Amino acid sequence: MFTVSDIIHLIQFYYKTATSYDTATAQVERFKLERLRGMFISDIAHKPNPYRNHRQTLKRHSGLKSPLFFANVQMLVSMKPQGSSSKPMLAGCPSSISIPKQCGKDIVNLHMPLRKLGIGTYVTGPPPGEAPKTSNPFHPIATASLSTPVFDVVHMFSERGISAVPILNEEGIVINLYETVDVITLVRLGAYQSLDLTIDEALNQRSTDFPGVVICTASDSLGTLMQLIKTRRVHRLVVVEGEEEEKRGGRKGRLLGIITLSDVLRYIVGDVGIGEGLEA
Repeated sequence: MFTVSDIIHLIQFYYKTATSYDTATAQVERFKLERLRGMFISDIAHKPNPYRNHRQTLKRHSGLKSPLFFANVQMLVSMKPQGSSSKPMLAGCPSSISIPKQCGKDIVNLHMPLRKLGIGTYVTGPPPGEAPKTSNPFHPIATASLSTPVFDVVHMFSERGISAVPILNEEGIVINLYETVDVITLVRLGAYQSLDLTIDEALNQRSTDFPGVVICTASDSLGTLMQLIKTRRVHRLVVVEGEEEEKRGGRKGRLLGIITLSDVLRYIVGDVGIGEGLEA
């Protein structure tokens, strides 16, 4: 399966290694997809493709636990036997967005806050031993500003295996989100040779059908999140400080965390229990 992540890895590889744009273009035109299977790009920490084939006999919850949760993939290729033939046939491609929709009614604790349930990744501050001024104040979440070069964000995508980076202003307020699909837009427009563009400049070329940044607070319930997944094609939610944090000296709209569909699946089929999450 060829994914957006593969394109991101290749863009970064050629952008860093090619001597010129013409050279990169020529190499890309000759590139064969079969090379991806054994390709290892040591310079950019390219991760092996985590996709695996799993037979249709996998049970609904326990079967999905390994390929989608632990491999942290967006889609699972499901195969089934084809009569007496030794070759299996494609049975379907359940994705990380379709599974929560189907399992929603079976989930317990829908009334409880997301952070209390341990769903999502939350800001913990600079790692021990690092000076606050030189480290990421929103650790472990990767962030960028409107003046950040696109290539720096592409590097975050490839190195950290993520698909979106919150865009913040000087006060840490979430003002936008830059996603891997935005890089693909640059490729489609023929502007992928201009990864030195700032995020601000790149966002001006974003498709007008961008649905906007979907936000929530850590005190929102799991039921609210599941309703969003059911009614909108939400791949992630940015968690921001709300009224509760503001009462304790926080700033409304400031980045607090991020919740992905993988996090939701981790709660549905994983071993996370009440109280294991970070306390608000």
